[in-house]
Amino acid sequence: MSVYLIVIVAVGLSVLGCNAQDSANNPRPTSQAGTGAANDKSAMTVPATTATSAEPIGHVEHTDAEWRKLLSAEQYNVLRQKGTERAFTGEYDHTFAKGAYACAACGLELFTSDTKFNSGCGWPAFYAAKAGDRVKLTPDYSFGMKRVEVTCARCGSHLGHIFDDAPDQPTGQRYCINSVSLKFIPAAGGGDEKKTPATK
Repeated sequence: MSVYLIVIVAVGLSVLGCNAQDSANNPRPTSQAGTGAANDKSAMTVPATTATSAEPIGHVEHTDAEWRKLLSAEQYNVLRQKGTERAFTGEYDHTFAKGAYACAACGLELFTSDTKFNSGCGWPAFYAAKAGDRVKLTPDYSFGMKRVEVTCARCGSHLGHIFDDAPDQPTGQRYCINSVSLKFIPAAGGGDEKKTPATK
């Protein structure tokens, strides 16, 4: 029984981490980039970047059994079961090379290195998606919190959450995304440089 309780507590702390990691050092603003109050659900359901993709996004659908075969156990847990990787353990948390970040499940490009920043929260952070229609935002009230889930618009896979707590960024928003949900595509001639900009 004690082992079971420890597992439950560990999972809960992992999920809470993305929301609480930097709350002490980054108090939520009352409004940012026209998005409204940080605790206002309606304000948080619209991304600051509303540009649309030049090409049709399409739709990818698989059965649960097929997803299990296509993804690793960790990818399946996060992308299809809405899990959360442990803070500061993800492959792309401190990756700042030039390139794009695609959905690890279907390959749709979702973010670019141009909008990636070091938030200090322990997960890759972006202030905007590549195009607003490439991600879907849905209110999430799990674990007794009010958050907004970010999913891939093409395959519906879970990516992370979005918060209005980045006043030093152009949009005031922080897409907090699991590394395991992404696949980095280096830019041509961009090299493999990895460095961590100073946290703002």
